[in-house]
Amino acid sequence: QVQLVESGGGLVQPGGSLKLSCAASERISSFYVMSWYRQTPGKERELLGSISRFGYVNYQDSAKGRFTISGDDTKMTIFLDMPSLTPEDTAVYYCRLNYGSGSEAWGQGTQVTVSS
Repeated sequence: QVQLVESGGGLVQPGGSLKLSCAASERISSFYVMSWYRQTPGKERELLGSISRFGYVNYQDSAKGRFTISGDDTKMTIFLDMPSLTPEDTAVYYCRLNYGSGSEAWGQGTQVTVSS
């Protein structure tokens, strides 16, 4: 079972930036897609965007033009670059891996708090 570990969260002031990482525990030989989500209390988990094994990135409207998703296939790691953060970006950020024939894995989440 592939495991995902997110890192890079923390407390940042409004206007600050964070770069999150998500690393998979093993290489995936088949096609895969890795995604970033976030969730605040009482709300559904929100998709921010995805990156495929071949580097194709797709953003949802909430992240388009604000956040940047990138990845390193050789390290099975993806990144979420978040500049100019606002208090509304406070959430737990998760990554998800979809691979093979319907297999998936989720990370444990990393807390991002934007506050002065």
